[in-house]
Amino acid sequence: MVKVYTQEHIYKHPWERVTSASWRKFVDPENKRVLSHILQVDTLNHRLDPSARKLYTTRAVTVHCPGPWFIRKLIGQDICHCLESTMVDAQQRSMQLSSRNISLQKFVEVEEKIRYDPHPDNPDTWTICLQETRIYIKPFSALASIAEKVEQRCADKFMQNSAKGREVMERICKYLETESTGLPL
Repeated sequence: MVKVYTQEHIYKHPWERVTSASWRKFVDPENKRVLSHILQVDTLNHRLDPSARKLYTTRAVTVHCPGPWFIRKLIGQDICHCLESTMVDAQQRSMQLSSRNISLQKFVEVEEKIRYDPHPDNPDTWTICLQETRIYIKPFSALASIAEKVEQRCADKFMQNSAKGREVMERICKYLETESTGLPL
């Protein structure tokens, strides 16, 4: 079975500020406490297509494995390596991120897609974030009966981490807003 969930969040900040915050989310030292499941982020490549006004970036993200401790013990790993591909279209004011795990694929497949666009009702000052996550725990013959429960626990953990990510994004957006107006924090 595949567990899919979608979330929508409206940032009451302009698209440029939200996308700037997205780039800073993992590198800001203050976020280490909130995003403690993120162990390391490395930029593998980036390419700018000036004629199309698009930026393409690929990052490697290492995270603590989500899910119950007994599953981590069973597979013998506490970390998971993921690949994040990002495309920023400056002309259309759209940022799209797609992440998937590249390790542990014989046990679990996780794919996350996030899109940031100006909000249709207030495009100059608000940004809409659409997130879709798909989790598929590959049933182990001995554990097939609990695969659905494990998927749900993983989905619950991903939703908690998404909420933490939004918290961090809001904090960075407020910091960037303050920085751009020159007001003290």
